[in-house]
Amino acid sequence: VQLQASGGGLVQAEGSLQLSCAASRRPFTNYAVAWFRRAPGKGRDFVASIGWSGSSTYYADSVKGRFTISRDGAQNTVNLQMNSLRPEDAAYYHCAAKGYYAGKGSYDIRYYAADYYDYWGRGTLVTVSS
Repeated sequence: VQLQASGGGLVQAEGSLQLSCAASRRPFTNYAVAWFRRAPGKGRDFVASIGWSGSSTYYADSVKGRFTISRDGAQNTVNLQMNSLRPEDAAYYHCAAKGYYAGKGSYDIRYYAADYYDYWGRGTLVTVSS
């Protein structure tokens, strides 16, 4: 599957953005999907993930209560709604996916690990001005 992230841009602190991860195959519910981010000069960090059919969602502590990950079946996307953005949220955001048969039984254990996911999309840049 090929992934395409979009929706990044420049926003003021406390503003909102919605990122979308579109998949080349249907249905996207056959894949667990995660968002990771990488700020300039820093490592890649887990942000949020959603399991097959949206049953399990996980968030990094730094975004809990502000970000929401969800599926849009009609658009075949996984979206990341980001509210109350902070300057420290600025980064390239990437989406990643893991197929059901390859990942079942381990998602709830490894959802936060970048090497768990087999498919990656190009990043979309989020810039937050203070």
